[in-house]
Amino acid sequence: MGRHQVQLFLLSFAVIFMHATTQLLNVEAQPCNPSGGIHGRTPPPGQCNDENDSDCCKKGQFYPTFTCSPAVSQRTKATLTLNSFEAGGDGGAPSECDNKFHPDSTPVVALSTGWYSRGKRCLDYITIYGNGKSVKAMVVDECDSTMGCDSDHDYQPPCPNNVVDASKAVWEALGVDSGDWGQLDIYWSDAS
Repeated sequence: MGRHQVQLFLLSFAVIFMHATTQLLNVEAQPCNPSGGIHGRTPPPGQCNDENDSDCCKKGQFYPTFTCSPAVSQRTKATLTLNSFEAGGDGGAPSECDNKFHPDSTPVVALSTGWYSRGKRCLDYITIYGNGKSVKAMVVDECDSTMGCDSDHDYQPPCPNNVVDASKAVWEALGVDSGDWGQLDIYWSDAS
């Protein structure tokens, strides 16, 4: 091959490589779109636990469902919500990871379905950054983004796909005034 042919080959290779890299980045940057939805129904009397201002399904309202969550990075943007993992709390059944209830004083979380990743993060720790502070919390449950409005989910809607559902201990560690508990923009990462 002559010098001109080598330069042309290298240029062609560079263009192909850049195109492939751009395509790969575009795939990873694609948004997580709804996979379906659920039409709400009115819960039977006393069946929806609205502790911690949890929503109850409303008849006729459409709730999107997701099998995915946004891509995880060192600073994954999320919404922190409040949940009680205690027996009788708005979390409902025992935690999926260990089939146990957890006291509100323990920093534990449930992750949206995509981040929960079929239990791959079970009993691992994540670091949550919010309100100028950080806290490590153990993943003990899934915040189900695929199902809801039924007895298994305390007649609550499906979780959004970007939720870190946290115990009171997490909110306290982040220094959020208890009157402001409920929703907070945060970042999280897998703890090292």
